[in-house]
This record gives sequence, C-alpha cells and structure tokens, in this order.
Amino acid sequence: MKPQHSPFNEILTLIHSAKQKAFAQVNSTLIELYSNIGQYISTKTTKENWGKSVVNELAEYIKAQDPTLKGFSDKNLWRMKQFYEIYKDNKKLSALLRELNWTNHLLIISASKSEEEREFYLLLASQAKYSSRELERQIKSGIFERTMLANEKLSPMLRELPQDTKNVFRDSYALDFLNLPSNHKEKELQKALVSSLKDFILELGYGFAFMGQEHRVQVGEEDFYIDLLFYHRDLKCLVAFELKIGNFKPSDLGQLEFYLEALDRDVKRDDENPSIGVLLCRKKNDEVVKYALSRSLSPTVISEYETKLIPKELLRQKLNEFYEAYDLSEDKIGEDN
Repeated sequence: MKPQHSPFNEILTLIHSAKQKAFAQVNSTLIELYSNIGQYISTKTTKENWGKSVVNELAEYIKAQDPTLKGFSDKNLWRMKQFYEIYKDNKKLSALLRELNWTNHLLIISASKSEEEREFYLLLASQAKYSSRELERQIKSGIFERTMLANEKLSPMLRELPQDTKNVFRDSYALDFLNLPSNHKEKELQKALVSSLKDFILELGYGFAFMGQEHRVQVGEEDFYIDLLFYHRDLKCLVAFELKIGNFKPSDLGQLEFYLEALDRDVKRDDENPSIGVLLCRKKNDEVVKYALSRSLSPTVISEYETKLIPKELLRQKLNEFYEAYDLSEDKIGEDN
C-alpha cells in the first residue's frame, strides 16, 4: 500500500478528474442522442402514423446493421419518445437533463405523477450525484411527498429567515436502515444514527455536514449537550437535532429553543445565518404542532421518524388530503370575508 503523501497522488488525482469529465461528456452526448431519437420517432408517429410495428422494425434494423449497439430495443425507443415529449417544452431543464444517466431518467419518469415531482427529483439527483440505487431508495421512501408536506408546514419563524428552507427538511424521516427494536431508547437511537451516518446524511439530503454528537454548549458555567449538530452548506447555518422517542409534547420545544439561543450567541459566526432546530420525535399531532409553533420565536421543524418505509402511495394520499384540506380552508376564508 503506497503512503498517502506520495508525490504521485497528484497525477492520480488528475487521472480521476479527467475520467470523470470524460464520463460526464459521454453521458451528456448519450442523453442528447436519446432525445434526438425520441424527437424523430415522435414526429413520425404524429405525421406518418408510425406505430409499434414500425418501431419494432427500427429496433430490428439497428440490431441487424450493428449488433454491437446496445440499448436500442423497441421498448427503449418508446422510452426515448416519452423522454423527448415530457421535456420538449421545458427549456430551463435542458442543461440539467444531461447531468443524469439514462437509468436515473427512467426511474424519475416512471415514478413521477407531475412536472413538479419530476423537477424535484432531477434537481435532487443532480445535486447529490445519486447512483441509481440511491435514487431508487429515495423515490421508494416518498421523499418528494415528505418534503412537500414539510414545505407546507413551515413555522412562521422559518418563513421569516434570510435563508430559503424550501425543500430542505422532511415532514417525516425514514430511518429503516437502523434496524432498531420497537422499544428502543433515545441513546440507542442517537448511537444508531451516528453509526449509520452515511445513510442518515443521505436521508437528510444534500448540503448537511456532521459536526458532532452530544455537542457541548456552556451557559452560565453549566454544560448542556445537543444530541446531534450539523451544518448546512447552502443555508449557511447550524442545524441542531434533538431526539425524542415518544410523541411530541409542546414542552419539548423549550429545550431546543434554549440550544438555538446558545448556538446563535456563542457558536454562530457573524457571516452565518440563524441556527435552525429539528425536533425528531416518534409521532406528532399536526394540530398540536401548529399551535405550539405559532407562538415559538425560534426557527424549528417538528418531524416524525419512521423505522420502516411508509408505502409511497400512502404518503401521496396524505399529501393530497393536506392539499384538499388547505383548499377547503381557503374557500371558507373567502366565504367568511
């Protein structure tokens, strides 16, 4: 094993950098090719009534002319048509589309029910450089629905922050990778999260950097300990996580608000934004949370954690129900006025 300080490391870095650039360029060219093929087939189906039989002939023709070419089956040719038709009128995504591989595009197209959801996963996969396996896990966990619910439930103080917290936090966090027993303790939860830090940061999302567990803050010669402390690069602020294995209680907020005050007074730098707290509890009642946060002066997120994945369809139903309830309440306000 060569020592890490070897003078040859610089050359190795150059090689890896060049390989990454070459791969990105090849991928970009491939995505552009698939879009062009999709446009061609789309035009032919519209103007010359191409159907399945003609596209099947095209796939067989490509295979016969050059057996080395892979990825041009009739099914994939139809997917190229679908890909082109979905994004043809969305010019702002054209550059972003070239950053993802074809498998990730297929995952997003098959899972998304709206333009908003597709754009969410495109941005997410591009920022975090997800592998196909990682992206599939995020889609199955319903991260879009969980994020949209969190966006809708942001507390008044979070909405007033100088940093934009949209799409950063989740209404619930999927911690299925911990394999915790149902009757676990808070210390066990904390220890398991730190032991599975890579998976936990993947679940938290792009931009989070771990700063420590049991992070000590000193106030009036007394020591206090924050369960987990992170820094968010885009928000440019500290994010304190307080763990609770029971149902959310309004009294839980006091401790976290105290930690945020201590962080902002003694730890936050002058060029950083106000700290944010996340109270991660086993269960929460949304109405109780709404009341508790309405008078809170600290930017805080109240989220549940799940030890097993919730079916995506259930999360989608929950999001739809929330939207419907919100629309009804807006209609009622209009009638009252």
